[in-house]
Amino acid sequence: MNKNKTTHLMAGVFIIIFVAVFLILTGRFIYIQATGEINGVSLEEWAEQKRTSSFTLSAERGKIYDNNGMVLAYDRPTYRMYAIIDETYSEKSEAPLHVEDPQKTAEILAPLLDVEVSDILDPLKRGLENNRFQVEFGKIGKEIPQKKKDEIEELNIPGIQFEEEALRYYPNGMFASHIIGFARETEVKTEEGIRDEIVGIAGMENEMNELLGGKQGYISYQRDRYNKKLLDPKEIIHLPEDGDDVYLTIDQKIQTLMEEALSQVDEQYNPKKMTAIVMDPKTGKVLAMSSRPSYDPNNPTNVENWYNDVISTPFEPGSTIKMFTWAAAIEEGVYNGAEKFKSGSYQPNEKINKINDHNGGKGWGPISYDEGFQRSSNVAAAKLAWEKLGADTFLEYLHAFDFDEETGIDLPGEVSGQILYNWPLEKITTAFGQGSTTTPIQQMKAATAIANGGKMLQPYVIDKIVDSSTGETIEQKEPRVVGEPISEGTSQQVLELLDSVVNGENGTGKSYQLDDYTVGGKSGTAEIPNPDGPGYLTGRENYVFSFLGMAPIEDPQLMMYVSVQQPELEPTEARSAPVSFIFKNVMENSLHYLNIDPSNEEKDVVQQLTVPKVVGGNSSEIVAELKDKGLEVSLVGDGESIVSASVEEGETVFPSERVILVTDEPVMPDITGWSLRDVMKLAELMQLKTETFGNGYVVTQNIPKGTPLKKNDYLGIELLPPNEEQDEETNNNEEGTEGISDESTSQEE
Repeated sequence: MNKNKTTHLMAGVFIIIFVAVFLILTGRFIYIQATGEINGVSLEEWAEQKRTSSFTLSAERGKIYDNNGMVLAYDRPTYRMYAIIDETYSEKSEAPLHVEDPQKTAEILAPLLDVEVSDILDPLKRGLENNRFQVEFGKIGKEIPQKKKDEIEELNIPGIQFEEEALRYYPNGMFASHIIGFARETEVKTEEGIRDEIVGIAGMENEMNELLGGKQGYISYQRDRYNKKLLDPKEIIHLPEDGDDVYLTIDQKIQTLMEEALSQVDEQYNPKKMTAIVMDPKTGKVLAMSSRPSYDPNNPTNVENWYNDVISTPFEPGSTIKMFTWAAAIEEGVYNGAEKFKSGSYQPNEKINKINDHNGGKGWGPISYDEGFQRSSNVAAAKLAWEKLGADTFLEYLHAFDFDEETGIDLPGEVSGQILYNWPLEKITTAFGQGSTTTPIQQMKAATAIANGGKMLQPYVIDKIVDSSTGETIEQKEPRVVGEPISEGTSQQVLELLDSVVNGENGTGKSYQLDDYTVGGKSGTAEIPNPDGPGYLTGRENYVFSFLGMAPIEDPQLMMYVSVQQPELEPTEARSAPVSFIFKNVMENSLHYLNIDPSNEEKDVVQQLTVPKVVGGNSSEIVAELKDKGLEVSLVGDGESIVSASVEEGETVFPSERVILVTDEPVMPDITGWSLRDVMKLAELMQLKTETFGNGYVVTQNIPKGTPLKKNDYLGIELLPPNEEQDEETNNNEEGTEGISDESTSQEE
């Protein structure tokens, strides 16, 4: 009886427990069914999230153009490789769609991507061990060019897939790199999480990053376990907004002239630094700007100098500043150009160090202030600032020319120079460019007042902003007068003085004369502070040699500044040689290119040639006609008629410019020795996909000469600077230049 009672009791307990658990579970199910939630999580939302795929729709980054519509930066498609390793992806397919054999897959891919087998195999193994659906290959799987992608796809390797990605590309390589800057794929935090996005790092890419970048879009839809859309996918699409296009004031032809001249001087003289800038003094537009060392924005590694020295590196400018000292004296009414003074040396009082002229303090005896400007006399500048103007009045003019502030140019990283004006000696030396510092762009801005009737203009490099979708101009820059430090009469008188420096009997700038145009300007030979101690560096080459010139001097249409720091010169070579080579090549050719009427009519003028109608003509006849005109012609193909050309009817070109003619039977020409600029012309005409390695001139091409060409062919080229394989000769001359405090002798200037 006791045993039965115990059994019945325990059975009752178990029934009660079972009923309780049943009621709890049933209640839980009823609650879940009624509310659709578990622990505050909506099951409907959770399920929807699990079966919903979302993808970012990348906006195309805006392009950067020069002032003629030449593309300087754009998004070039490349590909990211990934591998699907989940075997369920192949369930509904007869052929495998996932990686079946990781070892074999790695062995096939490794040589094609020029990597080790383990670089492919290890990510595949890790993905399988962690039950991943797909795996990425990091850096080795990114930025794969079209040609390499096509090679891999032809092998039909199961599971290997590609996704198109944009890569920022700069077709002209090192061209204007400090202005354009560069953009790279970077991890960016967004509301949706972290994603890769092309972001501007330097230059215009950084300055206009938000405008160029546009807005990303996205697409989402519901799918099954095989990643296929459901019949009712509830698809949501937010289209991306492509970035706007930026048109620069930079002129591709003038910039190219500058880049080539700088590269030649860099090769021949191996200077520490160089800067150059060409401006339209009537508007403030920067037509060309470059510096060395530079870099290729397509491969910005081992960069020696990130700074745009034209705007970011102040230095003691030397005698180029004298044009503003004379302008201040003329404007203030204290200048008499015919008045004589004793040149050689000058000491205002016993507490101020003696000021010497650049010929060791010998001077030229009693000379006029006009002649003092021609000869670049430090004594004349010192006396004008200290005695004629007075230190306080001279400082007012330095402020009026904005030497104490940034120019406001639309580029990132501008740094203003500094006016050192604490001690009497500093107030005097500032008059001839020592002590106080400035940047090339500050000097160019101030010089617009001299070239433009007294009106000082703000320099700028952005011409306009254009909507990339509609072509509508969103913003158009206009010239902006930011000051009027001198009158029109003063500017005219200073122009005459600048003319005398280059063309006068005693001028120090004779080496800057052009064949067809009258140049005016001022040279400078600035001392370099000794980084290891007090004072300045000594030695014939330890200076920053510069020239600020404008032409035609009667009514300046172009203004140019060039500086070359510490070039390696031959013992008998003029120290102005590197600077004058750059200035003369760029200025002369640029004035002709802009169709500025020559001012030296009696001299032979290098005329541009007008292109006749070429498209549709007989190839042999057209080639003969263009060669008779003195043009360099490259014929692409053996066909009888011309179907396209790198020039248009009526266009004007220089005799040295290469003209590319494409026939109706195009074949690959021998492009060895071509510049990158000419190769890009060919690629554009034939719609080739190009990939470049290095800088300079073509030394190898992947498409052999005579191979038939068709649209979308891949052209890979290697470029090297001229004579790169030859040992570079350097000049180690250590001859001193005792007594030279600011400029070399007039023969060297």
